[in-house]
Amino acid sequence: MKSFEFGACTTQGARNYQEDSALIWPSGDAFIPASIDAANSIEMVAVLADGMGGHAGGALASRLACEEFIKSVALLDGDARERLEAGLLAANDAIAEKVSTNPLLNGMGATLVGVLFKSDGVEWVSVGDSPLYLYRGGEIAVLNEDHSLAPELDRLVDEGRMSFDAARRDPRRHMLRSAVTGDDLDLVDFSGKPLRVEHGDYVILASDGVHTLEPGEIERIVAAYADDGAEAVAKAIIRAVEALRDPHQDNTTVVAVRRRPE
Repeated sequence: MKSFEFGACTTQGARNYQEDSALIWPSGDAFIPASIDAANSIEMVAVLADGMGGHAGGALASRLACEEFIKSVALLDGDARERLEAGLLAANDAIAEKVSTNPLLNGMGATLVGVLFKSDGVEWVSVGDSPLYLYRGGEIAVLNEDHSLAPELDRLVDEGRMSFDAARRDPRRHMLRSAVTGDDLDLVDFSGKPLRVEHGDYVILASDGVHTLEPGEIERIVAAYADDGAEAVAKAIIRAVEALRDPHQDNTTVVAVRRRPE
């Protein structure tokens, strides 16, 4: 039996289309060759992408990014860093090729956060602003870097050069400094070494629509549903997002992963 279990849930929010995609491997996905053996230290791969470029372009970009990332990681022999880098480059190359064959898709792209779950811990790669959380001991922390302008605006607040309210309302806050678009990747965040996942921990991948919830609220939700399993946690977070009825709510997708109880 695998050491990890996962649950996933998504909402379209106030949008009239869905640009998020998420995939887990292995989970019987037909697009991955059945002959692939998962025994080479990787127990699970999770990837989430938040598309951009309009209804057709964003949805296509996020789906392509997830599929190509997982196929590349699954097929490659090598250490975690090599596999993560290969998966990211495969996703980026797939988008570049698609745009080259259809110029109408120019400008499409996606954020990406991909995580390898192994016996010695988890390692990840991310581009964009889709957060990766670790819940442990009643507290939640963000593991990856935010490649939007939000951290830069928050830095101006810390330096006294902008007010807190102005930074929160700034229309540039969600502009991306790096994304998977087929062009050179300006910023990429790699984990430095495996992060041990302990019993009771949750690793949570999410699209940036989850930012409608304050970190403390996400922490409270995970604490309340942690004993019920990963699927219950993912669904509870999405229910909380929907309950706020934000008229500008973005697509939101959550993938929650935990070690199976002994």
